[in-house]
This record gives sequence, structure tokens and C-alpha cells, in this order.
Amino acid sequence: MTLSVRSAAIDDAEAIAAIYAHHVSHGTASYEVVPPTAAETVEKIQMVTGQKWPFLVACDGSEVVGYGYAMQFRDRPAYAYACENSIYVAHDRRGDGIGKLLLKALLEAAEAYGFRQMVAVIGGAEPASVALHGACGFAQVGRLTGMGWKAGRWLDTVYMQIALGGGTATAPAATGRD
Repeated sequence: MTLSVRSAAIDDAEAIAAIYAHHVSHGTASYEVVPPTAAETVEKIQMVTGQKWPFLVACDGSEVVGYGYAMQFRDRPAYAYACENSIYVAHDRRGDGIGKLLLKALLEAAEAYGFRQMVAVIGGAEPASVALHGACGFAQVGRLTGMGWKAGRWLDTVYMQIALGGGTATAPAATGRD
């Protein structure tokens, strides 16, 4: 197993869509119920990378085995330094350390972009995702009960957060995003 992390490319859309489709269809981390198509995934990659936000893939050799991206938490200007992450690993590769490798790389890339806070919004309060984020330094900052209905049950949503760079200790560098 030779794992690496790199920026996502349009050619990765089919693999990314397949990874996500499994989680949409068989899990509760995503509240989507119909998996996006590869074409819709191309649009997502273009939207995220078009803003210069990080969109990464984890590869075992040339095979995409996970992906993650960060995008501005909300679209209002005051959120310009806060991001939300999304991270998914191929279902048959969970437990191989891919999520941790990918999340650490995503944290670095988000900080390099200039984000000061990263939030994980964990659908279904998925224990593996909560554990992964906790292992990477995130703290649980909230839990919303019964926010989603999927798989025949009510699901909670867990919010976790980590400071990036200077966090809230200093004002952000002037970037024109103020």
C-alpha cells in the first residue's frame, strides 16, 4: 500500500462519485438520499477549486481511495475565514489510516488558504467520523438532535471545530476577503 494525497482533478470525478454514492446509499453521514452523478461531482470539484479552496484525493498508487474538501462555512462575508470540511473514504478501505492522512493534509491546505476555523458537520453523529476528527484535534462544540430522518430513524448532527493558524488570537491577514 503506497498512500499519497494530491489535489483533485476533473478526471477523479467518477471515483469520487462512486465513493460518495456508497455512503449516501448505505450510511447516515450524508443526509442526501440520491447520490450525485459524476457530472454533478465535476461541478462540485470546479466550484470548490474555482474558489481556490482545497479539494484533495487520497490515492493508493493511482487508485482514488478517499477524498476531502473544505469550503467556506456559509456564504456571508463574515464567514470568509471559517470553513466546513467534507471527507469520505472508500467503504472497503476504512480502517487503513486513509481518513487521518487525508484530514491532516486538508487541515494544512485549509490553513495555507487562510482559513482560521474548520468545522465538521457530522451527519448521523457517525462514531467513526467523530473519532477521526477527535484524533486530529477537533473538539465537539455542539449536537443537534433529530435533525435528519434517514434509514428509518431520526439522526443527530454533531458539530466539531478546530482552530487553524492563529485561530482567533489575531486578526486575519488583509486578503480582500474582509
